[in-house]
Amino acid sequence: MYLMHNTEMKDIVLSHKTEKDNLLKARYIQRDGLQNARQSMENNLIKVIMGPRRAGKSVFAIQMLEGKDFAYLNFDDERLLDVSDYDDLLKAITQVYGETKTILFDEIQNLRKWELFLNRLHRKGFNLVITGSNSRLLSRELATHLTGRHIEFQILPFSFLEFLRARDFTIDETIELKERQGMILNHLNEYLDKGGYPEILTKNLDLKSYITTLFESILFKDVVKRYNARYPKKLYDLGLYLITNHSNEFSYTRLKKALEFRSVNTVENYTDYLKEAYLLFHTVRYSHKIKEQLKSPKKVYAYDTGVINAVKFKAAPDTGRLIENMAAIELLRRGKEFYYYKSKDGKEVDFAVKEGLKISQLIQVCYDVDHYKTKKRETHALVRAARETGCDNLLVLTWDYEAEETSGELEIHFLPLWKWLIS
Repeated sequence: MYLMHNTEMKDIVLSHKTEKDNLLKARYIQRDGLQNARQSMENNLIKVIMGPRRAGKSVFAIQMLEGKDFAYLNFDDERLLDVSDYDDLLKAITQVYGETKTILFDEIQNLRKWELFLNRLHRKGFNLVITGSNSRLLSRELATHLTGRHIEFQILPFSFLEFLRARDFTIDETIELKERQGMILNHLNEYLDKGGYPEILTKNLDLKSYITTLFESILFKDVVKRYNARYPKKLYDLGLYLITNHSNEFSYTRLKKALEFRSVNTVENYTDYLKEAYLLFHTVRYSHKIKEQLKSPKKVYAYDTGVINAVKFKAAPDTGRLIENMAAIELLRRGKEFYYYKSKDGKEVDFAVKEGLKISQLIQVCYDVDHYKTKKRETHALVRAARETGCDNLLVLTWDYEAEETSGELEIHFLPLWKWLIS
């Protein structure tokens, strides 16, 4: 193994210090949850910031540490891939930064046995902030080696509120109601189309070019290399297929057949890799029986609607499915435990939110409820699910329709998606 000289290590740390200084000078959009994150710097727990690549984890960490004296090292640097002597690494950090006890490690999962290194630093009294883009790798090692000694923050692409901040838009109550709603819906339309990746919005970058490059980088850098995936073309096809079929059910057996994989096991592994790399997530069908949950088809969602629009197979736009995907991301962002629900007569409800042992809310997403048949279909599914689960908190998210209606003894709330997103 190549042994790095101390001068080389010091030069790398110095180059990262320049990167840090540049990050500190930039202007950033205020992220949700930043206040809590800043307060967490007062305790000695390791702060773990997880989420998709380019979603703003490093910036969030920089914002957390603003005004503090801290060292910075980014393990997304190929020169650090073969680091084996962590004492030399610490020596170089001390040479450059002095005796600071606060360190930000970016993309920590690229450092071999990082959890042991962090454990040692933590015992020495260092205040550590780390970021990472692989959910399984981080969660597994944190659970094994750092149980009870860390606090997690999830950073996703911009929420709609953050998107509005990036557009310098505030809701002006003095403007006529209809005009105000029109302006908000215009912004929501752009958010639906472009998604929430910070650089696209703040630097006006081309969506398709940026996302395509990011998508391929995640697939081939974070997945194929990390897991030694034997069929990179199949992995790419699977990612593309699932993103194109977002907000729809899938099963591993059907995917195997559709994409001509050799085994269901490979499909399952590759789907897990895409999930761990924060490209996709899925929900399962709600059931009291765990076995039924495991056997039922899952529903797949992307972490960003801009990703869907940039990389999906050419197909007719489907706003209904896009706003369902957007609602799924928001539930995830809010830390909700949620499923999809199918009633005994086969009617589907998009989201069943669970709190404790009970379903606390049933949510249906419907772009247009103007048509009587559409409205009846969506509300009928909600009512059936309400009777079967005992949940009477019923919500239909729409594009711009707002009302409260009753069906028998049940009250159904119709709410514009934008109002729910900023609530």
